[in-house]
Amino acid sequence: MPTKIDYDSKIPNNVALADDRRLQRALEGWQPKFLNWWGEMGPELENRGVYLRTAVSVGRDGWAHFDHVNVPDYRWGIFLAERDPDRRVAFGEHKGQPVWQQVPGEYRADLQRLIVIQGDTEPASVEQQRLLGLTAPSLYDLRNLFQVNVEEGRHLWAMVYLLHAYFGREGREEAEALLHRNSGSPDAPRILGAFNEETADWLAFFMFTYFTDRDGKYQLGSLKESAFDPLSRTCTFMLKEEAHHMMVGTTGVDRVVTRSAQLVREHDTLDIAACGGIPLDIIQKYINFHYTVSLDLFGSETSTNAANYYTAGLKGRWQEERRKDDHRLTDHSAFLDKPLTDGTWSQDEVPALLALNLDLRDEYISDCENGLKRWNRILEEHGIAFRLKLPHPGFNRNVGLAAGHHVTPDGTIVDEQTWEASRHHWLPTAEDLAFVRSLMQPVYERGKIASWVAPPVNGINGQPFDYEYVRLV
Repeated sequence: MPTKIDYDSKIPNNVALADDRRLQRALEGWQPKFLNWWGEMGPELENRGVYLRTAVSVGRDGWAHFDHVNVPDYRWGIFLAERDPDRRVAFGEHKGQPVWQQVPGEYRADLQRLIVIQGDTEPASVEQQRLLGLTAPSLYDLRNLFQVNVEEGRHLWAMVYLLHAYFGREGREEAEALLHRNSGSPDAPRILGAFNEETADWLAFFMFTYFTDRDGKYQLGSLKESAFDPLSRTCTFMLKEEAHHMMVGTTGVDRVVTRSAQLVREHDTLDIAACGGIPLDIIQKYINFHYTVSLDLFGSETSTNAANYYTAGLKGRWQEERRKDDHRLTDHSAFLDKPLTDGTWSQDEVPALLALNLDLRDEYISDCENGLKRWNRILEEHGIAFRLKLPHPGFNRNVGLAAGHHVTPDGTIVDEQTWEASRHHWLPTAEDLAFVRSLMQPVYERGKIASWVAPPVNGINGQPFDYEYVRLV
């Protein structure tokens, strides 16, 4: 498989698409439907060019080219990482066998389902973010929004290629359905709950790209371990782009916290709403919401489906080959915290195979803590005693063992009346959301930025902050 991407083809690719005329025709038939979807559901703000990064190679020697691109003319395509001809299955009952280049019949339905669920998240986030360009705090941020969106579009192409290439008529039908579902639609919503939530302001966007795209990192990382090699290589390349999305979230929240801290110091009060800043307690509420909604994406703590996927070799653990065990887990156990009806917690021992969702979630939580350390370091450097924190994993959950229980951010189990009486302290209220949205006034002048967020430390690709990242109409 070539590492260089063929941009002379109607559909840019490095999978020798021209050698499979049937597949090429099928994907060329899907392409205008994708472009129609993008025109209807993609970014709302018109422009004459965005300073975008475009993949030119999937090899180790570099893969990105920067230039101004007219977004409707962006060349979406199909890019798989280099193939390792010696790669073998790293886990499950097929451990040690050569990886699969075709879909084994007995795993066809399960693999298709995994690909569809992953594919459904990609256009969903574009739909959630389509209006954000109208309130961008700077041209730098507007450029990052467009970059995230076009890459989510390409990630959709990645999953659609797999569906078309390996799953026949059913795969083609599923590829069509990925464009028919829409985020928040009452009739045809996206599959996962977090992708039907509204992303109506830029603080929510930064939280989404920090917490929800980080879930994407761990889901892609576990699919990268798959014995189905085309899926593994697809996810390997997608992870390169996902890293940028998380950088947008990490540094975006950095900059919000920095500006809020500056205003706290300048006015000697935590009540900085009247000063045009986002109060730290509202930032905490946004963390609480986006973090817990993202935790739901990992599913129930125990799952027979996850166990079956692992045993079959379809979906591994995060960094599977670095684990120091037998990679079969038939004789291993794990411990999980379970809320009880009497308001206490118990710790249950369960087979490790059943707790794979919990294992992946724990890796995610540990990673999320790094962001909190960054943001609290900013507060400490400004001499502010307030500290941001992740709520207890049982707080505000709609999926898993804590669903149906009323758990406070510190992990205390309370009754419904107590929880409802305090929820306005823990989650964004309608008033909080309205206030944050009132700050979302667009700033499109080069080198200028909205007053509620600090400018970035570095520009894109060595360019200064006042570079013309987006050429507006």
